[in-house]
Amino acid sequence: MTNQPGGGGSRFALSFSSLSYKAQRRVIIVLFSLIPLALLVTFSYLPLYRMVYYSFFSWNGFSKNLTFVGFDNYVTIFTRPEYFGVFKVSLYYFFATFVQMAIALYFATILSFRVRGKNFFKGVLFFPYLLNGVAIAFIFMYFFRPDGTLDALLRLFGLGEYIQLWLGNPDIINISLAGTSVWRYMGFNFIIFLGVISSIPSDIYEAADIDGANRWHQFRYIIVPSIRRIIELNVILSISGAIAVFEIPYIMTGGANGSSTFVIQTVDTAFKFGKFGLGSAMAVVLLIIVILVTLIQNKLFKEKGA
Repeated sequence: MTNQPGGGGSRFALSFSSLSYKAQRRVIIVLFSLIPLALLVTFSYLPLYRMVYYSFFSWNGFSKNLTFVGFDNYVTIFTRPEYFGVFKVSLYYFFATFVQMAIALYFATILSFRVRGKNFFKGVLFFPYLLNGVAIAFIFMYFFRPDGTLDALLRLFGLGEYIQLWLGNPDIINISLAGTSVWRYMGFNFIIFLGVISSIPSDIYEAADIDGANRWHQFRYIIVPSIRRIIELNVILSISGAIAVFEIPYIMTGGANGSSTFVIQTVDTAFKFGKFGLGSAMAVVLLIIVILVTLIQNKLFKEKGA
């Protein structure tokens, strides 16, 4: 007795066709979900589980010996200011997000009306977001360096007395870095606001014009209520980003002069100082804070919208 080619496939096709429509649908859904679920578990949930697991150990990341320390790593984070105290740096980026969103909303509103050269200005405002973060960091390193572009501009306008060590003075370094972050990410908020404002039907503006509403009235009573959900989304994304800021301060200063953020401190703890368990605990704390902030914001906005 010999097996005919394709016999297994034919038997599967026959058995599959004998199933009910509901059963076939379930089988197809399961089969199509297997690969995405496998990728999700492999690259998201499994690393997350290992991160939480390592956070309860003292480990240098290389040794085969792991020492169980329970919650000691978490106690260290909340009792030693050099670890948890760096969160105050995030406040600069937190307040900068509101400046960033205000500027983005202002330009999105202006360019949603008939303005000459609006497409050019859209490109100019969105362009920084397209640039690589490393390139932007290097651009602003030259911008803020002593006798750099900013110092030259201040001297040009007779403001040389205000020249500072923009990246060397601990009192202003985080303002300089937060300003760089605003320039980097403002285009993202701008393009989202512009897209939503542009979707507002033009007959609403025409009716407002007939009723004598000026631009401010249109902004307050038409645009803002129409984009409230998008503003909420941008607030959530911006605040989460402010808590987890890393790229710009790490490249521009390496966390020096009081510019170290919690993420930079986490990376240094794990990979520079060889405290992988403590670094994992810091990453877990950061994850919990971001989740809590998101849940609180969702709760507040939901209650306000109810």
